[in-house]
Amino acid sequence: MSRKNYIFTSESVSEGHPDKVCDRISDAVLDAFLTEEAEARVACETFATTDRVVIGGEVRGPGSVIARVEEIARECVRDIGYEQHGFHWANMKVDNYLHAQSAHIAQGVDAGGNKDEGAGDQGIMFGYAVGETPELMPAPIHYAHAILKRLTEARKSGAEPTLRPDAKSQLSVRYENGKPVEVTSIVLSTQHESEDQTSADIRAIVEPYIREVLPEGWITDATEWWVNPTGTFVIGGPDGDAGLTGRKIIVDTYGGAAPHGGGAFSGKDPTKVDRSAAYAARYLAKNVVAAGMAERCLIQLSYAIGVSKPLSVYADTYGTGQVDDAAIEAAVQQVMDLSPRGIRKHLELNKPIYQRTAAYGHFGRAPDADGGFSWEKTDLVDALKKAV
Repeated sequence: MSRKNYIFTSESVSEGHPDKVCDRISDAVLDAFLTEEAEARVACETFATTDRVVIGGEVRGPGSVIARVEEIARECVRDIGYEQHGFHWANMKVDNYLHAQSAHIAQGVDAGGNKDEGAGDQGIMFGYAVGETPELMPAPIHYAHAILKRLTEARKSGAEPTLRPDAKSQLSVRYENGKPVEVTSIVLSTQHESEDQTSADIRAIVEPYIREVLPEGWITDATEWWVNPTGTFVIGGPDGDAGLTGRKIIVDTYGGAAPHGGGAFSGKDPTKVDRSAAYAARYLAKNVVAAGMAERCLIQLSYAIGVSKPLSVYADTYGTGQVDDAAIEAAVQQVMDLSPRGIRKHLELNKPIYQRTAAYGHFGRAPDADGGFSWEKTDLVDALKKAV
């Protein structure tokens, strides 16, 4: 029996966090390739530090995109808002080390003869959904994202001109009878313009936005506030701390409320099951919960490089299931082809839809009309009910 009364904490980081700057650039490069060639293969990694961005990895696609990588990186950094001494979109040095995809990897992944397209690597992927929020996401990570997204909107609109791009949030949420009811502590650190601004000054700026985002009644007189607890935070972004693609995988997923297979998402084309199968697992778990089959659902998928079918499919409803977990495992395989090709076709993943995923989570977002966040749809509900 799972615990009913406890406190759980999750964190998020803004689009200006050094690691998220790198995720954004890697996904922008991916989108540029997919715009030119839907079947392009991309594994792009980015490193950022003081006045320098280094991009590397392997690709198979139009050479014209490789020639534009520096321009793509500068546009990402400009849009995020970095124009500071030590990291400025116009002045930073950009090194491009992208190269051709390994033929040995390609032979395992490519379809040919009687062989279907195989997974781009071995690995395990998890998807999770829970009825704590309308988005079927764990409340701590969902609202940690929402706080930073709202502050970014205020910064970019000019409403809060002294805020700067780098920021982190952390929420501790108290659960009662298994439901989130109260925030016991709020941690918010945000880069700001002037060393004359105190922690109290920053709290006065951010508190109204935090209260706007959190559900009514969740902030109480007992809620602890820790806003810029170390004091001054003027030097931020890659100038303050180096960044790297794929280093915020728990922020990207469920805030620690569910397992993670270990693979990062950003910069990888959808033949890489690290990304596409994690999206498929979330899609299936969300539809199981939306269908009323369980209050919580975890789906695990596993793959081997070059092999088209998943090696295993596992479901866990934590004792909340209205049907047996084994029945859910059978049903999800009936309603969706879980081969790498099947996932890409079902979710229409060969589109330039990835740059938008790089900050504020890959899950719990509204599906876009152009196919972005297609894995957040709940269009399998009827099929799952029928399969069970």
